[in-house]
Amino acid sequence: MWLSNFTLVLPNEVVREGAVRVEDGVIAEIRPEPVAGAVIDGGGRLLMPGFVDLHGDMIEREIAPRPNAHMPIDFGIHELDKKLAASGVTTAFAAVSFATESVYGHVRSLETTSAVIEGINRLRDDLLIDHRVHARYEITNVGAAAALERLLNADQIDMVSLTDHTPGQGQYNNLQSYILSISERRAISEDMAAEIVAKRIAMRSNPEIEAKLKEIVALSLKHKLSLASHDDDSVEKVAEMHDLGVTISEFPVTAPAAEEARRRGLRTLMGAPNALRGQSMSGNLSALDAARAGLLSVIAADYHPAAFVPGIFKLADMVEGGLPAAVGLATGNAARSAGLLDRGEIAVGQRADLVVVEPGDINRIRATFRAGRFVYSDGTLHPLRALAA
Repeated sequence: MWLSNFTLVLPNEVVREGAVRVEDGVIAEIRPEPVAGAVIDGGGRLLMPGFVDLHGDMIEREIAPRPNAHMPIDFGIHELDKKLAASGVTTAFAAVSFATESVYGHVRSLETTSAVIEGINRLRDDLLIDHRVHARYEITNVGAAAALERLLNADQIDMVSLTDHTPGQGQYNNLQSYILSISERRAISEDMAAEIVAKRIAMRSNPEIEAKLKEIVALSLKHKLSLASHDDDSVEKVAEMHDLGVTISEFPVTAPAAEEARRRGLRTLMGAPNALRGQSMSGNLSALDAARAGLLSVIAADYHPAAFVPGIFKLADMVEGGLPAAVGLATGNAARSAGLLDRGEIAVGQRADLVVVEPGDINRIRATFRAGRFVYSDGTLHPLRALAA
């Protein structure tokens, strides 16, 4: 089928009134002018590649929307699936964590996280978009290593990140601020929160940490998975992670860490909500500042997939290459970072994972295609005609 009269966002240029032919779920032809007899007329709307989200924390909110409101895991996965499709995400790596001591409680327990991973893999063929698993290994939680190794050996994991949330460094380098945060989230006294923080700091001295870390890294590399580090806060931390085999630096906390990551050939990943808001929630490096300095490689949903489109348009004014380069942060760059070569660009031979955006005061997603089929539409592109074809 032909999709015609769209403003095509190609890897290196924007083509107005272009057309794309889709056959068997793949882009078969691209023309710089409209074609007759197209199934869908875009009316000049933007056509972008579908977003490839390498780090999305949203599944936790679907299975536990409130602290004591626990929903069935399969129900949560299906609900997230719909929201991601409506946000233009066509490939999603659910960033699930083994961190029983976190403020998120049971949703990051070994049992719940394992069940979520197994549920995503079991439901994968019945979902609207392509769901994958990004396992976050909290290195101080050595008790989780066996569960993660089992899932790795069962080919249930698609990406691994190494996380160290020990207070006093990384994302939580301001101890007093972190204590106050825990006190507020758990509705406990500051003294009780300080005790929790002290216990977490003590966990970092466990002599098993380094050995388990190396085992997880070796197994991840054996399975040819992309390996990321999380919240790098120094040149030394980046060097350590690089030497382990990491290729992605997620959410670097400081500009020097991002600069070192780029110098060593690591891709830097930051959140689309950070780009949209213009600042980090934790007071760390701004995605906009990273983009201005040429230090931003990939943007991810983090906790809010709807931020992709407005985040891209903010970044388009700052990155070299304009809109195509900004779109690439959420599409081609993200796909290549995860070793996916068949998606992320409007190019012949690529999967027809596509997003239709209508520009305006609020840039709105009108439709999302996965492999050339509607997975979301708000009705403005005459979906009945398209679906009938």
